[in-house]
Amino acid sequence: MKQGPGKGRKAEAERAADVTAVVTAIAVDKAAALALTPVSRETEARLDRYLDLLREWQAKTNLVAPSTLPQLWTRHIADSLQLLSLAPSAKIWVDLGSGGGFPGVVLACALAETEGARIHLIERNAKKSAFLREALRVTGAPGVVHLAEIGHTVDRFEGSVDCVTARALAPLHQLVGFAEPLVQKGAKALFLKGQDVEVELTEATRYWNIEPKLTPSRTGGQGWIVELDRIERRS
Repeated sequence: MKQGPGKGRKAEAERAADVTAVVTAIAVDKAAALALTPVSRETEARLDRYLDLLREWQAKTNLVAPSTLPQLWTRHIADSLQLLSLAPSAKIWVDLGSGGGFPGVVLACALAETEGARIHLIERNAKKSAFLREALRVTGAPGVVHLAEIGHTVDRFEGSVDCVTARALAPLHQLVGFAEPLVQKGAKALFLKGQDVEVELTEATRYWNIEPKLTPSRTGGQGWIVELDRIERRS
């Protein structure tokens, strides 16, 4: 049964209204994120290109939880950018299990104008690694993608590292184990964790001697950043 002209125009108007609502919601979310974690105009442009690519790839590769797509800027971009204030002089970062690029690609975009900056993105999934390489290419951000298992990479990592980070990857006691070889060489560990951070810390101290510093996330949601400058295995 064919739609009458009136119904067709109504459907088109509803679709246009939906698109306008989405565009408005994204703009509001972006403004909120940049108020929390301001960046240069050049960095903002790189992040825009990155998110455009992420939305394109999301249709075929699950890079982020679909429910978080309307809040990409606050839930993912600002959440990642806030790490920079905890290590303002860090240039060489290692991001464990980079996935969709949070925080690794975001940090690379933000540090693109910093001489000597480089972010190493370790990811074992081939499709996600391909996305990460394309994200670095389209943004011109200084990064290197390592298609590898984390445990096979950190022990052999050559050169100095200022910071090692991870987000939504594994329980804290496992992250500490991954990061231990790099922290022993002088790196700072910065892990983005959720509301169960105290439970995870209790479990981690069964295996590791650590003196964690906790910083509440700027983006709310009962998130925390766990900062570690020393890691020693319990005997």
